[in-house]
Amino acid sequence: MTERRSHRFFDDAAWAVVAAACDRLIPPGDGHPGGRALGCADYIDGLLGAFGDDPPRIWAGGPFSGRAGGEAAFERFSTLSPLEELAWRTRIEGSRGRAEREWAGPVRGWQEVYLEGIAALGDDFCACGPEEQDRRLDAVPELRDLLYAHACEGAYGAPEYGGNRDGAGWAAIGFPGDVQPRGWTDAEVRGDA
Repeated sequence: MTERRSHRFFDDAAWAVVAAACDRLIPPGDGHPGGRALGCADYIDGLLGAFGDDPPRIWAGGPFSGRAGGEAAFERFSTLSPLEELAWRTRIEGSRGRAEREWAGPVRGWQEVYLEGIAALGDDFCACGPEEQDRRLDAVPELRDLLYAHACEGAYGAPEYGGNRDGAGWAAIGFPGDVQPRGWTDAEVRGDA
């Protein structure tokens, strides 16, 4: 397993804490690789830093991934509408005192939740034993709950988003993955087969 070392949002230390926490929330064992090996920290890092790319890494293209035929269009991310961009920036970055993001009041963004939560886990989180890591995660429920949701997305979502390395999350749970398109091949449709 090769871990990515260039990050979109986290520094190396924060990324390591997130990777270790992902292994506590989705632990390896019994044929399951665990959150770290599946690249959940890379998925989360990519989500939090989505607006560092143009177009932002929010919506994978489509309609097909190319894993079961068709063009591999998931690799090209779609442009967001102005309303989608506003909604996703608010969700990820928070309102930051901007009126257009505070129509329903101030919003804490995921970036802030992660950075404050990682700080609360402590600089030595990665060196702690499993029971202490669990205790610390339980002491920061806002981070733990958000991290668990994002780790599940990273473990079992489409690999183009940065997690589910080589479809290993799908394999671990017996899911065949994205299997579109099914039916006739292009050659069969053209009458060449």
